[in-house]
Amino acid sequence: MAVVFLGLGTNLGSREENLSAARQLLSTKLRLLRVSSVYETEPWGFREQPAFLNQVLQAETDLSPLRLLRFLKRIEKQLGRTKTFRYGPRLIDIDILFYDQSVINTRKLQVPHPRLPERAFVLVPLAEIAPKWVHPFLGQSVQELLQACPDKESVRRW
Repeated sequence: MAVVFLGLGTNLGSREENLSAARQLLSTKLRLLRVSSVYETEPWGFREQPAFLNQVLQAETDLSPLRLLRFLKRIEKQLGRTKTFRYGPRLIDIDILFYDQSVINTRKLQVPHPRLPERAFVLVPLAEIAPKWVHPFLGQSVQELLQACPDKESVRRW
């Protein structure tokens, strides 16, 4: 079984219900170990959209990284996500942040998530449940990455 960390985000519709539905569907193939609090954050990238609710989950899975990615994309589609534009609004977004201590760099999948160190909306909930988890490529703990992140004060517990 692999330990994975997933980042969930939503800023359309009933945001709390979107997160709840995603957790329920994830639990059909993953064993949820830890679930962070929910945090509200201003949009990142494209700012002219509603605020996001974000959450991080730690889970165990026997799915390979690519099978996990396909499973996550099916859940996003099942919950109503449609393609928009990069950093645009979405009903649900589920990202693989870490897959054990693996470093994966393919056209379809990059793990650890390549922009994780600069995203307080991921680092704050991740530090809540796994502050000592070490980034396999950077060699820094989640807590150290959070301390270096400039906009960590912009993330508010929901």
